[in-house]
Parts: sequence; structure tokens; C-alpha cells
Amino acid sequence: MTTEMPPLKFAMSNGIRMGYYEAGPVTDTPPLVLCHGWPEMAFSWRHQIKALAAAGIRVIAPDQRGCGATVGPDAVEGYDLEHLSADLVGLLDHLKIEKAIFVGHDWGGFIVWQMPLRHPSRVAGVIGVNTPHTPRAPVDPIQIFRKRFGERMYIVQFQDPAGGADAIFERHVEQTFDCFMRKPMPQAKAEGTSAGPSAGIGGAATLTLAFPQIVAAYNAKNDPRTPILSAEEMQVFIDTFRQSGFTGGINWYRNMTRNWERSADLDHTVRVPALMMMAENDAILPPSAADGMEKIVPDLEKYLVRDSGHWTQQEKPEEVSGKIIQWRRTRFG
Repeated sequence: MTTEMPPLKFAMSNGIRMGYYEAGPVTDTPPLVLCHGWPEMAFSWRHQIKALAAAGIRVIAPDQRGCGATVGPDAVEGYDLEHLSADLVGLLDHLKIEKAIFVGHDWGGFIVWQMPLRHPSRVAGVIGVNTPHTPRAPVDPIQIFRKRFGERMYIVQFQDPAGGADAIFERHVEQTFDCFMRKPMPQAKAEGTSAGPSAGIGGAATLTLAFPQIVAAYNAKNDPRTPILSAEEMQVFIDTFRQSGFTGGINWYRNMTRNWERSADLDHTVRVPALMMMAENDAILPPSAADGMEKIVPDLEKYLVRDSGHWTQQEKPEEVSGKIIQWRRTRFG
């Protein structure tokens, strides 16, 4: 069954009760910690959990604060990168693990690239899936998004807790995942090139990013894109977010200004082995967004997953799992 997961466990970590899943031999080191994005939870890594454990690799996948089985605080400030990264350290402490390789997709990618900056003694390596590591922005990133994409861009909308974005998703839970969890339409490419799209946050400002309004108006009957989830998998997402709501994960976005302000004194150079997995057809985080990463990630390997959109570890599970296993074995034995 594609919905099978290891038993749900809990750890007290950094002041919260964190739900997590664990598989593979406990003697394997360094283990991999898989960090999900939004709107997701540890279940998004179900394929990798199974494949990595079968390859003899210890793997841990938490529901991060505000998502899935992990309830977060009420205060928005409790969802900044300081807390999100400290949660992972607390999980390592609970499991008596000295160092881990942190793997992150989407928002989880932002978190795992922070780990070697904020907690270098606990990090053996980093794998980013779709999400690149970038230098600190010259100005508040919300100002950049507002200027580039306008007031209806979803991250800009998320900044207002009373703006109604949370409620839109919660009124349309099934529509949200039916709309989001699909493969992108085939991309037209210039003759003689292999370049994918350059749109979204990492590229052109022509993409429609008013996600709350898109979800509210969505009708699956008019959508030619292919779903990436089975009916059973879709139901897991629907049931989980009907219970948890969307606000916890949206609060991650509401801390982008705070994260930027409080990172001024951080050295943004990543000084551990790293792998950047890019998705050819991700319009939000295109491969071009990772251009120049080598300047601040000196020990970096890049890998392009072709014919994949944003939900890469679910769209191309065998390829993603295989590359993670190969990189882990090459770099760490």
C-alpha cells in the first residue's frame, strides 16, 4: 500500500510534542532526517522512508511544528527558523543522535539549509530538494515578493493573519490538494536547448501565484493535469489537514521578515557536503534558482530530475530515493 508508514512516535522537543516516523537500522550513521514543506507532512516522504530503510539506511521523518501530528504554539513568532531548526536538534537529542544528514523539500529545504549555519555541530550533510540555498536577501524578502508579484501573490497574502487565506484553504481542503498535487503541463522548450522553465520565485514575474483564489475557484473537471496521488494517498492529506488546519504551516511564511531580520549576523556559507536536487519543471523553484550556489556551498553536487514538477519526491520517488542513496553511500560509506 502506498499509504503505509512506520508507527507514529512522539518526542518532547524544544517545548513541543513532535510526532515522527522512524525506519531502518538504528545502528546506521549518520541517519537521514527528512523535512517536509507546505502544505505537507512526513507522509510526503513515504516512498523515501521505505526505500532508504530497505537500503539499510536509518531514516527519521518528523511532522514539523504546526503540521500533521505536531501541534505548534499559538504565537506566530513561534514558527520562525530559530524554532524550526531547534526542533530538529531536540529530536536528535531525544534519539541520542550526534549528527544527521538533513534532507528538505519546499519549506523543509529552507529549514535544512539553516541547520549547518545555526547548529553546525549536529550536521553531517544537507540535501535540498527543489529549494536552493541563497545568500541573505539585500532587503526584506516580502518587499521583493510584493514588488515582483503584487499583493495577490500567496506569500504576500499570508502575511496578514486576518486576510482570510487560512480560511479559504480550510473551507476547500479537498480542492486544495486536488489542485496542488498534480504534475505540471508539458513545458515547451526552445529548439536545440534543454532548459526548463524560469518562472515563479526564481525567475519571471508572469506566473499567477494567487493560490488561495485559485483554490477557491478550482474545478477538477476542467484540469487536464495528471494527479500524482492515488485516491488513498489523497485521503491521507485531506484527513490530516481537516484535523490540523493550515495555519501552522502558513505561520512559517509569516516569519519571513523576522527570519531575514534575525539572520543579519549569520555566516551563510554551508561547510558540509551537500546535494542539490532540482526539478526540471518546477515553476516556483526552477533549476535556475540554484545558479551560483557553489559560491556559498563549496562542497556541492547538483542533480537534475527531469520531467518533474514541484512535488518531486512524490512525482519521481524511485529516482529521488535512488539518488539520495547513491550520494549518501558515496559521501558517507
